[in-house]
Amino acid sequence: MRFIKTLLCALAAAAAVGAAHAQAYPAKPITWIVPFAAGGPTDALARSIAERVAREVGQPIVIDNAPGAGGTIGAAKAARAAPDGYTMLVGHMGYMGAAPALYKKLNYDPVKDFEPVFRFPDTPLVLMVRKEHPARNIEGLIDFGRKNPDKLFISNAGVGSSSHLIAALVASAAGIKVTLVPYKGAGPALVDVIGGQVDGIFDQTNTALPQITESKVRALAVTSKVRLPQLKDVPTLAETVLPGFEASTWYGIYAPKGTPKAALDKVQQAYLKVMTDKTFTDKMSAQAIQMLPTEQYTGAALGKHTEAEVARWKAVAAKTNISLD
Repeated sequence: MRFIKTLLCALAAAAAVGAAHAQAYPAKPITWIVPFAAGGPTDALARSIAERVAREVGQPIVIDNAPGAGGTIGAAKAARAAPDGYTMLVGHMGYMGAAPALYKKLNYDPVKDFEPVFRFPDTPLVLMVRKEHPARNIEGLIDFGRKNPDKLFISNAGVGSSSHLIAALVASAAGIKVTLVPYKGAGPALVDVIGGQVDGIFDQTNTALPQITESKVRALAVTSKVRLPQLKDVPTLAETVLPGFEASTWYGIYAPKGTPKAALDKVQQAYLKVMTDKTFTDKMSAQAIQMLPTEQYTGAALGKHTEAEVARWKAVAAKTNISLD
C-alpha cells in the first residue's frame, strides 16, 4: 500500500513538472530554419518577423540558415527535428508547395510531416536585368530570348525556389528558351546580376527595391496583378506580354508533426498580435509586401493553403516544361 501511495505521489509530481514546463513555454530560444543563404528575401523577411515575435513570446528566435536544393534540405532538416516547439521552419511556395511536383524523391511531405503555425504576408517579384543588358523593357527581353536561344541567363535562389519557378513559368508562357542558373539563395544570385555574370533575376520586392532605387539593376516588369506604388513606371507582366499572369511568393511558419498545440498556439498568438501593429505592417507595405486578411494568417488557413498549392503545382508541372535541369 505504501509503495502504491509513493508511486502515485511520484506520478503526480511528474505530471506537475510536465504541466509547469508546458506553461513555461518557451523556456529557451526557438530556432527558425531558413533554407536559403543569409541576405536574400526569405532570410530578410523571416528575421524582421522573428524579431517581433520573439519580443511577444519572451525568448530569442535564432535563424538557422540551411541552404541547398531549392530549400528542400532545410525543410527535411526541420521535418526531422524534435517536435517540442523549439524548432520551426520558414516555409514558402517552392519547397512547401511545388517541390512534390518537381522532385521524384522528396525526404519529407509538406502536408503530412508538419504542423502549420501561421502565414506571412505575400511578396510579389520583380524581373530585373543587369544595367548593361540591351533589353530596355520586357518586350525587348523576350525578343532577345527568341533571337538568342540559350544565351539568356536568368539566376535564381535554387531549383524549386520562387525565383526559379516564376522564371520557368514566364519562359514557358512566352515561348522562349532561358538558361536558369541556380544559387544557394537569392542574395548571391542577385549579386551576380549586379556584377554582370548573369543577365537577370526574378527577385522579391523586399530585397529588389533597394537595388532598383540605387540603379544597380534595371526593372522590366512586376508579377503582381496591378502596378506597385513603389514602381509606378514598371509595368506588370499581365498588362504587357502575359495577359492574366499573376504570381507572388507565399510564406508560412511550420513545426514538425506532433509539436504540442500549446506551443503552436503561443507562437501563433504572438504573431497575430504583431500583425496588429500598424507601424510594423506599414513598414512591410513600404517594401511592396502584400498584407492579407487577418483570417488568412492563422495556422488553419496556412494548412488549407499548403494543400491547395501542392495540388496546383502538380497540375502546373503536368502542363509546362518546368524541370529540375
